[in-house]
Amino acid sequence: MRYRVAASCAFCVALLFAVVFSAHLQTKAAGLPEDNNEVTQLLEDIKVQAADLQRDSDELESFSRSNVSWESHAAELEAIKERINKIGQTIQKLQNMRSSASPWQQEAIDRIIPVAQKLASNTTAAIEHLNQSPKRLQDPQYKQYLTSNAEAARQLSNMVKDFVDYGKTRNTLERLEKRLEVSR
Repeated sequence: MRYRVAASCAFCVALLFAVVFSAHLQTKAAGLPEDNNEVTQLLEDIKVQAADLQRDSDELESFSRSNVSWESHAAELEAIKERINKIGQTIQKLQNMRSSASPWQQEAIDRIIPVAQKLASNTTAAIEHLNQSPKRLQDPQYKQYLTSNAEAARQLSNMVKDFVDYGKTRNTLERLEKRLEVSR
Protein backbone atom coordinates (compact mmCIF):
# COMPACT_ATOMS: atom_id res chain seq x y z
CA MET A 1 0.00 0.00 0.00
CA ARG A 2 2.80 2.44 0.82
CA TYR A 3 4.38 1.78 -2.55
CA ARG A 4 1.18 2.85 -4.32
CA VAL A 5 1.00 6.07 -2.34
CA ALA A 6 4.63 6.89 -3.06
CA ALA A 7 4.21 6.04 -6.73
CA SER A 8 1.10 8.21 -6.89
CA CYS A 9 2.98 11.11 -5.32
CA ALA A 10 5.84 10.71 -7.79
CA PHE A 11 3.33 10.70 -10.63
CA CYS A 12 1.69 13.87 -9.25
CA VAL A 13 5.07 15.63 -9.04
CA ALA A 14 5.90 14.60 -12.60
CA LEU A 15 2.49 15.72 -13.80
CA LEU A 16 2.83 19.06 -11.99
CA PHE A 17 6.24 19.60 -13.58
CA ALA A 18 4.83 18.80 -17.04
CA VAL A 19 1.92 21.20 -16.55
CA VAL A 20 4.15 23.99 -15.25
CA PHE A 21 6.67 23.45 -18.04
CA SER A 22 3.92 23.49 -20.68
CA ALA A 23 2.35 26.63 -19.22
CA HIS A 24 5.76 28.26 -19.07
CA LEU A 25 6.45 27.53 -22.73
CA GLN A 26 3.03 28.86 -23.70
CA THR A 27 3.62 32.02 -21.69
CA LYS A 28 7.02 32.59 -23.30
CA ALA A 29 5.75 31.81 -26.81
CA ALA A 30 2.76 34.13 -26.42
CA GLY A 31 4.93 36.91 -25.02
CA LEU A 32 2.79 37.11 -21.90
CA PRO A 33 3.96 39.21 -18.96
CA GLU A 34 6.37 37.86 -16.42
CA ASP A 35 5.34 37.41 -12.81
CA ASN A 36 4.92 40.63 -10.88
CA ASN A 37 7.16 40.37 -7.80
CA GLU A 38 4.91 42.65 -5.73
CA VAL A 39 1.88 40.47 -6.54
CA THR A 40 3.92 37.40 -5.61
CA GLN A 41 4.77 38.98 -2.25
CA LEU A 42 1.12 39.90 -1.60
CA LEU A 43 0.09 36.32 -2.37
CA GLU A 44 2.73 35.15 0.12
CA ASP A 45 1.22 37.57 2.66
CA ILE A 46 -2.28 36.18 2.08
CA LYS A 47 -0.89 32.66 2.39
CA VAL A 48 0.30 33.44 5.93
CA GLN A 49 -2.87 35.37 6.78
CA ALA A 50 -5.10 32.57 5.48
CA ALA A 51 -3.21 29.93 7.48
CA ASP A 52 -3.78 32.00 10.65
CA LEU A 53 -7.44 32.45 9.71
CA GLN A 54 -7.82 28.71 9.15
CA ARG A 55 -6.39 27.99 12.59
CA ASP A 56 -8.73 30.49 14.26
CA SER A 57 -11.78 29.29 12.30
CA ASP A 58 -11.07 25.67 13.19
CA GLU A 59 -10.71 26.64 16.84
CA LEU A 60 -13.99 28.56 16.84
CA GLU A 61 -15.77 25.66 15.18
CA SER A 62 -14.43 23.36 17.89
CA PHE A 63 -16.04 25.69 20.45
CA SER A 64 -19.44 24.61 19.12
CA ARG A 65 -18.72 21.07 20.31
CA SER A 66 -17.94 22.12 23.87
CA ASN A 67 -19.27 24.33 26.62
CA VAL A 68 -17.17 27.39 25.91
CA SER A 69 -18.67 30.71 27.03
CA TRP A 70 -20.26 33.13 24.62
CA GLU A 71 -17.51 35.60 25.57
CA SER A 72 -14.92 33.17 24.20
CA HIS A 73 -16.97 32.86 21.00
CA ALA A 74 -17.14 36.65 20.75
CA ALA A 75 -13.39 37.07 21.25
CA GLU A 76 -12.59 34.45 18.62
CA LEU A 77 -15.10 35.95 16.17
CA GLU A 78 -13.47 39.35 16.67
CA ALA A 79 -10.04 37.88 15.91
CA ILE A 80 -11.44 36.19 12.79
CA LYS A 81 -13.10 39.44 11.69
CA GLU A 82 -9.79 41.28 12.04
CA ARG A 83 -7.97 38.61 10.02
CA ILE A 84 -10.60 38.76 7.27
CA ASN A 85 -10.35 42.55 7.17
CA LYS A 86 -6.57 42.29 6.85
CA ILE A 87 -6.95 39.78 4.02
CA GLY A 88 -9.47 42.16 2.42
CA GLN A 89 -6.91 44.97 2.50
CA THR A 90 -4.33 42.73 0.85
CA ILE A 91 -6.87 41.65 -1.79
CA GLN A 92 -7.59 45.32 -2.53
CA LYS A 93 -3.89 45.87 -3.20
CA LEU A 94 -3.88 42.79 -5.45
CA GLN A 95 -6.89 44.08 -7.38
CA ASN A 96 -5.13 47.39 -7.92
CA MET A 97 -2.14 45.53 -9.38
CA ARG A 98 -4.13 42.95 -11.36
CA SER A 99 -3.42 44.52 -14.76
CA SER A 100 0.35 44.20 -14.23
CA ALA A 101 0.12 40.61 -12.97
CA SER A 102 0.95 37.52 -15.00
CA PRO A 103 -1.97 35.35 -16.14
CA TRP A 104 -1.62 32.82 -13.33
CA GLN A 105 -1.43 35.65 -10.79
CA GLN A 106 -4.61 37.18 -12.25
CA GLU A 107 -6.30 33.78 -11.93
CA ALA A 108 -5.20 33.57 -8.29
CA ILE A 109 -6.65 37.01 -7.56
CA ASP A 110 -9.92 36.16 -9.28
CA ARG A 111 -10.32 32.89 -7.39
CA ILE A 112 -9.41 34.29 -3.97
CA ILE A 113 -12.05 37.03 -4.00
CA PRO A 114 -15.26 34.91 -3.85
CA VAL A 115 -13.91 32.74 -1.04
CA ALA A 116 -12.92 35.82 0.96
CA GLN A 117 -16.38 37.30 0.36
CA LYS A 118 -17.99 34.10 1.64
CA LEU A 119 -15.82 34.24 4.76
CA ALA A 120 -16.79 37.86 5.39
CA SER A 121 -20.48 37.11 4.91
CA ASN A 122 -20.48 34.08 7.22
CA THR A 123 -18.49 35.89 9.87
CA THR A 124 -20.89 38.83 9.79
CA ALA A 125 -23.86 36.46 10.12
CA ALA A 126 -22.20 34.63 13.05
CA ILE A 127 -21.46 37.93 14.81
CA GLU A 128 -25.04 39.10 14.31
CA HIS A 129 -26.37 35.80 15.65
CA LEU A 130 -24.13 35.99 18.68
CA ASN A 131 -25.10 39.62 19.33
CA GLN A 132 -28.81 38.78 19.15
CA SER A 133 -28.70 35.45 20.99
CA PRO A 134 -25.49 35.03 23.00
CA LYS A 135 -26.92 32.10 24.97
CA ARG A 136 -27.91 30.10 21.85
CA LEU A 137 -24.47 28.76 20.95
CA GLN A 138 -25.86 25.34 20.03
CA ASP A 139 -28.34 26.76 17.51
CA PRO A 140 -27.97 24.75 14.26
CA GLN A 141 -27.81 27.88 12.11
CA TYR A 142 -25.00 29.38 14.21
CA LYS A 143 -23.11 26.09 14.13
CA GLN A 144 -23.53 26.05 10.34
CA TYR A 145 -21.95 29.52 10.07
CA LEU A 146 -18.97 28.27 12.05
CA THR A 147 -18.65 25.08 10.00
CA SER A 148 -18.97 26.97 6.73
CA ASN A 149 -16.35 29.48 7.85
CA ALA A 150 -13.91 26.74 8.82
CA GLU A 151 -14.40 25.06 5.43
CA ALA A 152 -13.99 28.33 3.52
CA ALA A 153 -10.89 29.26 5.54
CA ARG A 154 -9.40 25.86 4.76
CA GLN A 155 -10.26 26.29 1.07
CA LEU A 156 -8.69 29.76 0.95
CA SER A 157 -5.56 28.62 2.76
CA ASN A 158 -5.07 25.60 0.50
CA MET A 159 -5.82 27.52 -2.68
CA VAL A 160 -3.40 30.36 -1.93
CA LYS A 161 -0.73 27.89 -0.84
CA ASP A 162 -1.14 25.99 -4.11
CA PHE A 163 -0.89 29.18 -6.19
CA VAL A 164 2.22 30.30 -4.30
CA ASP A 165 3.77 26.84 -4.78
CA TYR A 166 2.90 27.01 -8.48
CA GLY A 167 4.66 30.36 -8.82
CA LYS A 168 7.76 29.06 -7.03
CA THR A 169 7.82 25.99 -9.27
CA ARG A 170 7.57 28.17 -12.38
CA ASN A 171 10.46 30.33 -11.18
CA THR A 172 12.57 27.28 -10.40
CA LEU A 173 11.90 25.96 -13.89
CA GLU A 174 12.94 29.28 -15.45
CA ARG A 175 16.19 29.34 -13.44
CA LEU A 176 16.98 25.76 -14.47
CA GLU A 177 16.29 26.55 -18.13
CA LYS A 178 18.73 29.45 -17.99
CA ARG A 179 21.38 27.51 -16.08
CA LEU A 180 21.16 24.52 -18.40
CA GLU A 181 20.74 26.69 -21.46
CA VAL A 182 17.77 24.62 -22.55
CA SER A 183 16.43 25.73 -25.91
CA ARG A 184 12.72 25.92 -26.53
